Amino acid sequence: MKQTCETGCECERIEQMIRHTLWSSGAKGFVVGISGGVDSALAAALCARAVGGERVVGIALPSPVTPEADLKDGADLCAAFDIPFKTISIEPMLNAFAGMEEFEKTPYLNGNLMARIRMTTLYYHANRLHHLVCGTSNRSEYMLGYCTKYGDNAADIQPILHCYKTRVFALAEEVGVPAPIIEKAPSAGLWPGQSDEADIGFTYAEIDRALASLEANNWTASNAQEELILGKVQASMHKRMGPPNLMDIS
Repeated sequence: MKQTCETGCECERIEQMIRHTLWSSGAKGFVVGISGGVDSALAAALCARAVGGERVVGIALPSPVTPEADLKDGADLCAAFDIPFKTISIEPMLNAFAGMEEFEKTPYLNGNLMARIRMTTLYYHANRLHHLVCGTSNRSEYMLGYCTKYGDNAADIQPILHCYKTRVFALAEEVGVPAPIIEKAPSAGLWPGQSDEADIGFTYAEIDRALASLEANNWTASNAQEELILGKVQASMHKRMGPPNLMDIS
């Protein structure tokens, strides 16, 4: 019961921020990229609870390697929270880039390209509808730099950015995200069988324990695992900072 009260209060705190952000912006609603994963599901659900599902647009942006199960899970999530749902394939846009001179296709380049195409598409529809783009980044991935600059980390609001991934799972269960979404292995969907934990090299439980310990100890590692996690945090610092500039705004 204690955990339910705690997670329930946290959800209400996030929803209050969502409402304030919308009302103070003058926008009409939110656009959320629906991947079929738990992060986007939680962000969309919280938006719907905060301002009503009719003021949220869920957009799935599949590539040629997106599993059909992810599209079904995304549609089910939106149906559960009365969120209008649409699917826009990014394959034509990927094909257009493939015709560019000196185009190279590697997992790294293609993954970043897909993330930026998706965010551009979300912003197009947000502009068209006078909506805000709701981000879906969590604290664990943001701190490790497991995101694309000006891609999946670009948004007008980041309602779950303060939440470790393990916390995301708890909040998703609290708000009623469908079990198949919560139980599936987290994946960025960059290629068939891709797994976030395999890419990073640690489980989210290990990552969150290490990050919590590092933050509590002034970013001083106490074991080999924390040293490795700290290295990822330091190497990705540029993703959490604005572009270097000499502008004086004082």
